[in-house]
Amino acid sequence: MTAVASSPSARSARLGLRATPEQEVVLRRAAEVARKSLTDFILDSACLAAEQTLLDQRLFMVSGSQYQALMDLLDRPEQSNDGLAELFARQAPWDGK
Repeated sequence: MTAVASSPSARSARLGLRATPEQEVVLRRAAEVARKSLTDFILDSACLAAEQTLLDQRLFMVSGSQYQALMDLLDRPEQSNDGLAELFARQAPWDGK
C-alpha cells in the first residue's frame, strides 16, 4: 500500500487542525525541505501514518470454517521442498567467496 495521492483540484473534503507554534515551525521547515506545500506535506505524512497503522493490525476476523482450514494446513506433516533446500544451501552473496 502506498500513500494516497490526489491532485489539489480533486480535493473536496475539509479537515481542520490546531497546532502549537512549535509544531507549526517544525511542519513548515519539513515541508520546505521536502519541497512541498504545507498542506501536501501534512496530508502525505498523515496518510502514510494512517496506512501504516492499518497495516499493523494484528487481529484478523475469520469464519469458523476458515479458521479450521488454517488449522488443518498447520497440522499437515511437513513436505520436502527441493527449491527451498537448494536456496538455503547456497552461500549468501555478502559472505564473500
